[in-house]
Amino acid sequence: MKIHPTAIISSDVKLEEGVEIGPYAVIGSDVKIGKNTVIGPHTVIDDFTQIGENCHIFQFCSIGAPPQDLKYKGEKTRVIIGNFNVIREFVTIHRSTTADIGTTIMGDHNLIMAYAHVAHNCQLGSNVIMANAATLAGHVLVEDYANISGLTGVHQFCRVGTHCMIGGCSAAVKDVPPYTIAQGNHAKLFGLNLIGLKRKNFPEKTIKALSEAYRIIFRSKLRLKDALKRAESDVEDLPETKHFIKFIKESERGFCR
Repeated sequence: MKIHPTAIISSDVKLEEGVEIGPYAVIGSDVKIGKNTVIGPHTVIDDFTQIGENCHIFQFCSIGAPPQDLKYKGEKTRVIIGNFNVIREFVTIHRSTTADIGTTIMGDHNLIMAYAHVAHNCQLGSNVIMANAATLAGHVLVEDYANISGLTGVHQFCRVGTHCMIGGCSAAVKDVPPYTIAQGNHAKLFGLNLIGLKRKNFPEKTIKALSEAYRIIFRSKLRLKDALKRAESDVEDLPETKHFIKFIKESERGFCR
């Protein structure tokens, strides 16, 4: 381990092999940091935080601070961050309240760019990209491979679907269905994320089936209930189309149109 002498580290912190902690970093109580993770200068890792292996947390980040929620009364809640995450300068990730899952969670291989914010009780999957100053309010669910562009805000309790793209300076106040592009304030849909799907080597038949499901649900004149039934019966039964339809059916806040 390489720990700068100016770093302040609680006595009960668990540091695994290869951890590096830069100058003036502050590591709170009941913190665990996995192998080969780098903590940059002036970073604060607050109490009850777990960070996985091979992460790189850049200077001036704040991870594990209490939530910005008036209902929070100092309960012992956590932030859990997976492996191979890159968290850039001035990012803030808050620990949860005791509501719902009771934890703020991040998966693996995520890129969280400078000044982004992940609020309490959020759940991020893996391979997510949040660009500069993207902001998640509390209780947001972000599925794998989602892309949230810079200066975009996501309303509390919203869901952001897998392989979707939210354009810059947007305000997502409802769920963003998987495999789509959303943009604007308030965010609206602009079709499937075709370029993203092709870059991820989705088969042509999958893209065609998703396009047909999108057409039926969003561009036919059917009522939503009838459109979902038509999509289930007429569109090829693939994992992606099933997830697309299920995501929309299970929406509680409503979804971008």
